[in-house]
Amino acid sequence: MRLLPVGDAALSVEFGDAIDPALNARVRGLDRALRDRPFPGFREAAPTYRSLLVLYDPRASRFAEAREALRALADAAPAADLAGRLVTVPTRYGDDDGPDLAEVAHARGLTEAEAVAAHSSPEYTAFMLGFMAGFAYLGTVAAALETPRRSTPRLRVPAGSVAIAGRQTGIYPVTSPGGWNLIGRTSIALFDPLADPPSLIQAGDRVRFVPVDELPPPPAPTALPSAARPPALEVLEPGLLTTIQDHGRPGWRRAGVSGSGPMDGPALRAANLAVGNAAGAAALECTVAGPRLRFLATTRFALAGGDLSAVLHRDDLGAWPVPLGAPVLARAGNVLAFGARRSGSRTYVAFAGGIDVPPALGSRSTDLTAGFGGLGGRALRGGDLIALGRPGAGAGHDAAVPAVTVTGQVRVILGPQDDHFGPEALAAFLGEPYTLAAESDRVGCRLQGPRLSHRGLTEIVTDGMVPGCIQVPPDGQPIVMMAGGPTTGGYPKIATVVSADLPALAQLLPGEGRVRFRAVSVEEAQEAMRVGSDP
Repeated sequence: MRLLPVGDAALSVEFGDAIDPALNARVRGLDRALRDRPFPGFREAAPTYRSLLVLYDPRASRFAEAREALRALADAAPAADLAGRLVTVPTRYGDDDGPDLAEVAHARGLTEAEAVAAHSSPEYTAFMLGFMAGFAYLGTVAAALETPRRSTPRLRVPAGSVAIAGRQTGIYPVTSPGGWNLIGRTSIALFDPLADPPSLIQAGDRVRFVPVDELPPPPAPTALPSAARPPALEVLEPGLLTTIQDHGRPGWRRAGVSGSGPMDGPALRAANLAVGNAAGAAALECTVAGPRLRFLATTRFALAGGDLSAVLHRDDLGAWPVPLGAPVLARAGNVLAFGARRSGSRTYVAFAGGIDVPPALGSRSTDLTAGFGGLGGRALRGGDLIALGRPGAGAGHDAAVPAVTVTGQVRVILGPQDDHFGPEALAAFLGEPYTLAAESDRVGCRLQGPRLSHRGLTEIVTDGMVPGCIQVPPDGQPIVMMAGGPTTGGYPKIATVVSADLPALAQLLPGEGRVRFRAVSVEEAQEAMRVGSDP
């Protein structure tokens, strides 16, 4: 058993390095024991095939304290019972529902009927959830049906697709890109953010696929409640990518749900405090090119983060520049607009009372990948109407806006898989500069720089991730997971960015500036966090 730091606020308890039902039972046994007897500062845990990802508050427990508490729990925790709840999945195989079935069957020397029988006969165990909200990794597929991932992933896999990869099988909960082989489809709902629990299949459940000629009709989507208050804002132009984000969605990583929330947390807090809101109230995150908003009621607002040249058009009084960090009063008919980018790439707009959209899983944040939260899980569109909550008693005040840093050193804690890289790769990672690639987004910052060669395999048994984890795929170009990133990943993680330095990456624009990584110990990072200084 290995207990390894994953940045400054998480650790991984590894029981082995294989997809093994016995290892998975130990993972789920520790998960259950931890929920029954949490250590000080414990936040949440996410079980995977062979490891348990544990998130904690380093101000309540240092890494060494959390490690020893988990070691003691793991030594005493019994393995979980493998016989969980049975979930049956009606599945229509082949043809348009399973376009890869014929190819898979031919490659394995089977008829399509034999391939269907080989897939539908076993009873599978849900080892873990990850990749996306509600996606359960099921195993193990019969050896006769073992098939590698597709060499070129599809850009669009329909929701409900039943797929296999290696000796794993699973069901895509929502339409998304994917590289598994599609052999069938089901119409059942795998994920509903308004249900309890939100994921139909839980880790430890048993799953059986049942071949059918016709699928039952899909369930009607759960209706969201409407905002209780009248709209206060009208979206005239949406900007490049403007979403509603609040403090985030902690506690649901075990269901494959990312934390979402702001890319630049300090900027969101500063904007909210300026208008008298709670620090994590729902606000707008504007990316590079901001929106145009018409106020429908008198409202206080404030900006923080990147400088996108905001101005407030006040009827016949002209356009007034909006400073960062200061509360501004807008009246009905005024229009907030943005111009040229001066610094950073993300600006946060907070309104007194906070944005009022229905919460999902305890948060109003928009999850663009899973398609829920905010305004139907999407970015703003022209014509959207936005309601605000009731302002609090606090009047708000000028807030200290964190400086936007887009170049310089970014501190990292090496691991948990830095042993997958040799001395030359580690020296290049810590010694050479990187720039941000154009494909970067809320899921991850893709970096361009020296290619990092793996020492051995370029993939690992899928395990847990947090924002800041730096995966290195086979092409050797690092990817820093960000606020909307997946909860699990199958590439080695060379390091994890310390929490305080993620906002700097969030404000970086592709091709702009250079980033160098500097390694610090988890103890240095946590001590600096406690005293408020730099490690």
